[in-house]
Amino acid sequence: MTQNWSGCGTALVTPFTAEGTVDEPAVRRLAARQIDAGVHFLVPCGTTGESPTLSPAEQRRVVELVVQTAAGRVPVLAGAGGYNTRGVIDLVADMRRAGADGILSVTPYYNRPTPEGIYQHYRAIAESTPLPIVVYNVPSRTGCNVDVGTLCRLADIPNIVGVKEASANMPQMCDICRAVPTGFSVLSGDDLFTVPLLSVGGSGVISVASNEAPEEMSRLVSVALNGDFDSARQLHTRLLPLMQVNFIETNPIPVKAAMAHLGLLEAHYRLPMVPPRTDSLARIVQVLDELALTPAVTS
Repeated sequence: MTQNWSGCGTALVTPFTAEGTVDEPAVRRLAARQIDAGVHFLVPCGTTGESPTLSPAEQRRVVELVVQTAAGRVPVLAGAGGYNTRGVIDLVADMRRAGADGILSVTPYYNRPTPEGIYQHYRAIAESTPLPIVVYNVPSRTGCNVDVGTLCRLADIPNIVGVKEASANMPQMCDICRAVPTGFSVLSGDDLFTVPLLSVGGSGVISVASNEAPEEMSRLVSVALNGDFDSARQLHTRLLPLMQVNFIETNPIPVKAAMAHLGLLEAHYRLPMVPPRTDSLARIVQVLDELALTPAVTS
């Protein structure tokens, strides 16, 4: 259950139509593009996929589409999290029926449980399903942090197999890599921290930037995992402006704007997400131009 959750996984955006529905053909195209570019696994219906505004039926359908497109070529780690443990258990069951290979589950947000509450929340989810579960720790979004001791307790549960660590706390990341058991996947939740985390024993990244640059992000992780940190640093340096501009406004506003500029989707969001400001969009386009990611104009 641990072997799949390493390398570069893409936190897929969810494309919408002008009418506000999920753009199913675009979901398939984007997933296929990722696989063709060499990403190691796909992560639909996370925060980057605007999951807070997707209905349970829409989340299940998006995962079905990604699973069908993947057709076993890469595993699918489906987002299923929230602050209502019973509701998350129901959603996890839906993701299993949709064909997901594993679950990425964010810590309960807003109600901010204690460390014991976090442990019991994930324990209940794990006991409800045979699927492997990756804990998603993103304190800036949720208001609570999964500390190292709590994560080590969770790692003792057989089907809790990894963490997406997005605390932006490098000392904590180092402590996690040192403390968790062998085979427990420690995945960066921030593109910026991918190379540093891999250098101290991390397993990979769940990436936003790979939506735009899947081949390069996949190569960055692969060479680092092979110990070629000179090449990894070169790719990191090249992609750093993209990693940074993706958070010039709240994710996934910039990455969807960038992908629309690249002709990969239509730039539609669901409230409360809105298009980027004019100055932000200009900076996004500038970075794409500088990285030569802008598609050639066709007549």
